[in-house]
Amino acid sequence: MRMYVLALNPTDSVTEGFLPAAARLGLRVTVLTDQPDAHRRAYRSGHPGTDGFEVLECDVRDFRSVVTRISTLGRPDAVFTNSDHLQTQAALAASYFGLPGKDWRVALRTKDKAEMRRRLAAAGADTVWSAEVTDRTDVAALDPPFPCVLKPREGVASEDVVLVEGPEDLVARCAEIRGRRPGAALVVEEYLPGELCTLETLGDGQVRHVLGGFRTVVSPPPYFIEERLTFVAAHPEPVVAQVLAQLDALGVGFGVCHTEFVVHEGRARIIEVNYRAIGDQCDLLLARLLDVPLFEHILRTHLGEPLPADLGARRDGAARLDYPCAERPGTLTAAPPATELTSDGVRLTYRPLREIGERHEVYGTNRDFLGVVRATGTDQEAVDRAVTDFLAGQRWEIRP
Repeated sequence: MRMYVLALNPTDSVTEGFLPAAARLGLRVTVLTDQPDAHRRAYRSGHPGTDGFEVLECDVRDFRSVVTRISTLGRPDAVFTNSDHLQTQAALAASYFGLPGKDWRVALRTKDKAEMRRRLAAAGADTVWSAEVTDRTDVAALDPPFPCVLKPREGVASEDVVLVEGPEDLVARCAEIRGRRPGAALVVEEYLPGELCTLETLGDGQVRHVLGGFRTVVSPPPYFIEERLTFVAAHPEPVVAQVLAQLDALGVGFGVCHTEFVVHEGRARIIEVNYRAIGDQCDLLLARLLDVPLFEHILRTHLGEPLPADLGARRDGAARLDYPCAERPGTLTAAPPATELTSDGVRLTYRPLREIGERHEVYGTNRDFLGVVRATGTDQEAVDRAVTDFLAGQRWEIRP
C-alpha cells in the first residue's frame, strides 16, 4: 500500500514516530516536501525505520500541486500529514482521490483561529471577544478587553503570541509582528485566565479515544513559551465533556488531535486546536507511556481501518517533559549530549535541540528550546525528582 506524507521541515514526530510506524506497517511511503534536502539529511542520520523512503520536491502548501504530483506518481492508498500548516491541503488531496481523511472544512476552521472563534460562537459552544487584524484594520480603533492576547491567525508554537496590556501596546505589537510577517493576518482576543492544559484524542469518525492530556507551565508574561508539561491520565470528567463538546461543534473527530484549553472555576475554554499529534516529543513520550502503537493507530485511520473499541492503553503512568531554554542571544558553546537513563523505575531521555556552535537570537518562542527532557514511570514524585536532578547536573553555556 502506498502512502504520501506531506511535510515542510523535518520533525521528530515524523522522523522518529510516523515513518518508522509506516515501515512497521509495510507501507510504501513517498514524502512530498518543499525541503527535500533537509529530509534526506534527516533520514540518513541513523533513525531506524527511515531508510529507503522516497523524498520528492513539491509545493505542498498548494493543494493543486499536491494533487498533480500524486496523480503523476501513482494512485495513493492514503494521504497524510502531521504538519499544522498542511492539514487542509492533505484533506483536500485525500478527498480528491476518494480516500479516508479529515474534512477539509474542519481542518481549515481549526487552523484559522479567527474562524474557530466564529464557529464556536455560532454553535453556542463558547464566545470569546475576538477580532482579526489585516492590512485594512485600524488597530487604534479596536476596543478589546485588556489584557488581551495578540497572535498570528494561523500561527504555531507560540510564535509571535504576546500578552498586550493596553491600546498603545497593542498598536506597537501589531506593527512589530506585521513587520516580521508582511501581509499576515493577526487575531486579537480576550485573555482567558486559568490553568493551561491539553487534551489528546484519536478518532476514526465513529469511535473517539481520549488518550489523556498534560498540564502546561508557561513562561512569565508577555510571552507563552511552554517550559514544562506534566502528564494527566484523566482530566476531571466535566472538564473533558466541555472540551469534547467544543470539538464536536468544530467537527473534529477523525485522526489525532491536540487541543489546548484553560480551566477556570470549573469552566473549560479552548485556546487552540491543533488537528495533528502533539509535538515537541510529547507524542513520542505518549506512545511509550501508554504502551500502545500510537503512530500505527493514527496511520491506520488514514488507511480506512477502524480503531479498536479498546486501545489497551496503560493507565498507571506518570510523566513529565522539561524544555531548558536560552535566556540570552549568542552561540551555544557547551551543552549535554543525548542521554538515556533508567533509575528507580524512571526512564529518562534527553535530546539536544541545538548543536554546539549554533548562534541564535532570543525569540520568545519554542525556538528558544535548547533540548528536551522526557521522563516516564509510575510514580510522579520519582519522575519529578529524576528530571529535577538531571537538569541540576547539566550546563548549557551561551556566549555573545
